[in-house]
Amino acid sequence: MRALINYFLRGVVVVAPIAFTAYVCIRLFEVVDGWLPFAVAPGVGFVLVIGAFILVGFLASTFLARGLFGLVERLMTRLPFVRLLYSSTKDLLNAFVGEHRRFDKPVLVTVFPEAGGRAIGFVTQDALDHLGLDGQVAVYLPLSYSVAGHMVLFPADRVERLHADSAEVMAFIVSGGVTRVGVPLGAEPPAPDPRVTSA
Repeated sequence: MRALINYFLRGVVVVAPIAFTAYVCIRLFEVVDGWLPFAVAPGVGFVLVIGAFILVGFLASTFLARGLFGLVERLMTRLPFVRLLYSSTKDLLNAFVGEHRRFDKPVLVTVFPEAGGRAIGFVTQDALDHLGLDGQVAVYLPLSYSVAGHMVLFPADRVERLHADSAEVMAFIVSGGVTRVGVPLGAEPPAPDPRVTSA
């Protein structure tokens, strides 16, 4: 009986992540397909939307369209309530996938010195002198099994850089420490190959 239970649980571990991922992808396709004003085959709307984003990204990199997008951005930043939504959304997306990524500096911070408690986060600003906070850094601490988190200010000397991939560290935090990180947290990064030159 115990063997059957073990097989069942092992089957759940194998099937559940696949089923959940497939369900989310199908729902995503259905939602995006629903944005179109006409009926399409499943997934076609998703492909069209991806293509539209690629086209807009290409146009935004051209000289002529850059001025138009700049005009729209200036308009967005002048409207009171719209400015809050636009700026916060743009900064959040830029932090993850933009040219000025902010979640690329995983760190270890001391939260409870007396108990030796530490937390893993990401430095989003290396200096806060403009706020009159000399020697402080801004650290974002994501919450496990959530898209939320806390932004906490720490003295720079209580922040220890982690030599690990940012995406793996984020997965490690969000999974509650279950997901394994390729490089041990706090370990020195491998020495660069002298045969590889930077572009």
